[in-house]
Amino acid sequence: MKVTYQTTNLPFRYPFTISKGTKTHQPSLIVTLEHRGITGYGEAPAIAYYNIPVEKMVEDLERKKRMVEQFAFMEPERYWHYLHHLYPMNNFLVCALDIAAWDIYGKIRQQPLYKLWDLNMANAPLTDYTIGIDSTEKMVEKMKEKPWPIYKIKLGTPDDIGIVTELRKHTDATLRVDANAAWTTEEALKKIPVLAELGVEFIEQPLAKDNWEGMKQLFDASPIPLIADESCVIEHDVEKCHGHFHGINIKLTKCSGITPALRMITKAKSLNMKVMVGSMNESTVGSSAIAHLAPLLDYVDADGPLLLSEDIATGLDYNAGRMSVSENFGLGIQLRSGQ
Repeated sequence: MKVTYQTTNLPFRYPFTISKGTKTHQPSLIVTLEHRGITGYGEAPAIAYYNIPVEKMVEDLERKKRMVEQFAFMEPERYWHYLHHLYPMNNFLVCALDIAAWDIYGKIRQQPLYKLWDLNMANAPLTDYTIGIDSTEKMVEKMKEKPWPIYKIKLGTPDDIGIVTELRKHTDATLRVDANAAWTTEEALKKIPVLAELGVEFIEQPLAKDNWEGMKQLFDASPIPLIADESCVIEHDVEKCHGHFHGINIKLTKCSGITPALRMITKAKSLNMKVMVGSMNESTVGSSAIAHLAPLLDYVDADGPLLLSEDIATGLDYNAGRMSVSENFGLGIQLRSGQ
């Protein structure tokens, strides 16, 4: 095994604002694994509030690069366990390497990943398109610029209800709300019924990640599903969310890759919870991994390449929410010329 990497800092089409802050670019680590002449690609975006910048991923990779390369690769699950013990404090880096390992494995088996998992892309739900926090007028403008069947609306402002009320005047599309843990229990108890009346499909992470008592109140009272994000990071969080949320949003980067995500999907379904895999503004590299998993999901948020004004790879296409992956083996992607 040989590992190389590059860092990217791709610009957003619009400044991307959620309740936790604003950014104009998405820094990411792109890794390339080569195994017996077969190349695989993986990605891990850096998210400031998880305190794992690209520089930390690079530092950790360099520190144990030789050990990463010495592993006798046969299949991704064993490699993930090895990496998980090698980097117990850096799920982001493990994710990038795990995605690249699955890309290689699909190429070894000469199948796209979704076929390797015996899935049918025709069964994949549509991906939403995210509207970041902005002035209400600008949010309406963004929505009109991108006609889409499902919008995820970022909230966490004093005028959340006013924003959704105005957006609803301009579209009959499905609306989803992501508060990114910005509300208090009292705020949520007031806002959720109104948002339900406005036709919001579900609400993602209304409260702080550790406000389990508040979430239990919301879970018992909410007329629409509540989906965990910040409260569901790694595998053992799935069971903790049961009885507090109606579903979970898995982020590949946070949980450390495709391998644990597959287990989390199975566990959530066994608990009769809805399952979503969400974007962390990945390029086509990381978003393709989400797309291949999509037939297993109830909801999908894989709009990273649509939010960026530049991309690093090809092999994933969008048509009004429908994702199309390449029929090439593995992830089916190619890095753009010069990348």
